[in-house]
Amino acid sequence: MSARLQSLRQILPLAWPVFVGQLAVLAYSTIDTLLVARHSATDLAALAVGSAVYTSVFVGLMGVVLAISPVAGQLFGAKRMAEAGDSLHQAAWLALALTVLGELVLWFPQPFLAISQVNPEIAAKVRDYLRMLGVALPAALLFTAYRGFNTAVSRPKAVMALQIGGLALKFPASALLIGGFSIGPLQVPALGAVGCAIATAIVMWSQLLIALLVLRRDPFYADFGFARTGLHRPSKDTLLRLTKLGVPMGASVLIEVTGFTFMAIFIARLGTTPVAGHQLAANLVAMMFMMPLAQANACSTLVAQALGARDHAAARRLGWHGLEIALAIAFVMGALIFTLRGQVLGLYTSNAAIVAAALPLLGWLWLFHVADAGQTVAAFVLRAHHIATAPMLIYAFAIWGLGLGGGYWLAFGDHAIALPAFMRGAMGFWSAASAGLAAAAIGLGALLAWVHRREASASR
Repeated sequence: MSARLQSLRQILPLAWPVFVGQLAVLAYSTIDTLLVARHSATDLAALAVGSAVYTSVFVGLMGVVLAISPVAGQLFGAKRMAEAGDSLHQAAWLALALTVLGELVLWFPQPFLAISQVNPEIAAKVRDYLRMLGVALPAALLFTAYRGFNTAVSRPKAVMALQIGGLALKFPASALLIGGFSIGPLQVPALGAVGCAIATAIVMWSQLLIALLVLRRDPFYADFGFARTGLHRPSKDTLLRLTKLGVPMGASVLIEVTGFTFMAIFIARLGTTPVAGHQLAANLVAMMFMMPLAQANACSTLVAQALGARDHAAARRLGWHGLEIALAIAFVMGALIFTLRGQVLGLYTSNAAIVAAALPLLGWLWLFHVADAGQTVAAFVLRAHHIATAPMLIYAFAIWGLGLGGGYWLAFGDHAIALPAFMRGAMGFWSAASAGLAAAAIGLGALLAWVHRREASASR
């Protein structure tokens, strides 16, 4: 058996449940986009701006909480089960503390609204949307800790099952609340984008309650001590360890995601139709991203466990082969979706104006997706090595500087010469974002190669 085939056979069993589960999670926003697109363009614009703000807040906090994955993964690989179990308790405390910070932003989103410069009607809808998502935030962050722990101990199916169940609840809840319904004396008016947020809160709290029951009752978790005690007291050492790794992880994720979500906020300045078109393109790219994200999670888990077991050769093999496999799959997937982009957009909406606004943006999809896959897997493998600060700096330069800053300059800056069409307006943001992701992928790949060379030299 070749080394790459061996790596693939190790990665695949962990990657596919993460892929299915994350695809289910992405389907939450896809459902909202499809249903709201048919409800009204104003609510779709509010959803685009509101989801950009919420995503910017949530993913940064989520990245900090997910420090549990490399920490628990190494402890699990070293067979230190009780310590691995305690790390989940400490991650829960961390999630609760971060919730306070997130709620402040969601309840007072005025800075984001000022940047987007949306009209008062859309701004009011965005405020209501974000405040309802504030109800979902505590459950979402606590479930993130559960997800990160299960990924670390090679149990992704436990998360996947709950995420699929959440999707089964999300669709009817969103459909009823967006359009309104009447059952006997109960009459709920059409809530539009706000209905999406209420449905999300229902799903998040349902998932969390079931996850807590699983931890208490499933025999798999007995060795971790979850059935014997309640929530452990905060541990200063473990919380510091999680925070030290989690803060640069969260900052990296925040930079990566805000580099994309702030595109929606800035593009909103161009009008309702351009931002609605961007929302369709963004949702499609996010759906494609679930594949490399699943591979990145699987690679990170296997590398962390190998490092915990002190099998550094296996860690290097799995990390590098995982990157190669992800790039190959992304190249094929990008080519397929790029070729069929017109037909794919037709599945979202029949509104010709919105499709016309979205179609040119997908001209960058192929490069965008391949670069996105490369930087994601490299970053996750580096986190398994507990390396997060240097990747954060690479992200800041490539995604905020080159990507978001370059896109803003192309779209709104003063230019001495007339720019071609593919570098103006929303297209300017997408072209610069693609270049930023490519720079991040090259920088993180080079850093990973350096880490591997250093570890190989130390083991001789």
